[in-house]
Amino acid sequence: MLKAERVAYILKRLQTLYPEPPVPLDHSDPYTLLVAVLLSAQCTDERVNQVTPALFAAADNPHDMARLSAEQIREIIRPCGLSPQKSKAIRRLSEILVEDYDGEVPADMEALEQLPGVGHKTASVVMAQAFGVPAFPVDTHIHRLAQRWGLSSGKNVTQTEKDLKRLFPEACWNDLHLQIIFFGREYCTARGCDGTVCEICRTCYPNRKRPKKTRKA
Repeated sequence: MLKAERVAYILKRLQTLYPEPPVPLDHSDPYTLLVAVLLSAQCTDERVNQVTPALFAAADNPHDMARLSAEQIREIIRPCGLSPQKSKAIRRLSEILVEDYDGEVPADMEALEQLPGVGHKTASVVMAQAFGVPAFPVDTHIHRLAQRWGLSSGKNVTQTEKDLKRLFPEACWNDLHLQIIFFGREYCTARGCDGTVCEICRTCYPNRKRPKKTRKA
């Protein structure tokens, strides 16, 4: 299969499997999504969704969150891990949103990336899923699948993001990054598939005999 054929097949297959992929993190607006994505760093979405109801019951907007102490936030989000850093970041970014943006999350990638605890991937998710701006957030799971499927040989998520943006139409980016995540969790897992097991790996590389090693993100 040529790369163009792999791209077309993957796009069609994922669209069939996940025609309307939901955002896996529970949220009600751009602010609660921002906080949930920040919490998801080195934590499962399932765990985040177990923690955020209590957090958002205490404060579901920047004004209320900024009134909480970092210690109060930390007690609630402790199960997510990295709670000392995350609690300080959530409180401080809430203060900044109140001070500089009238309590609103800016629909601007550069502004988002300047907020405490918000990196490029988090900002990309918020731009894509809260504001509908085309973005292609790449995490370690998408990085792994992109290599298994011969879509990128990048050594890091930054290069993989560039490769995927070049290969796929901009109009499908926001759904596609979710579709790849869902397929990776269900079929092409880190341990359950080594590049030779799942349907997409076998279709794209029917003659592959050895496991596909992933360059670390």
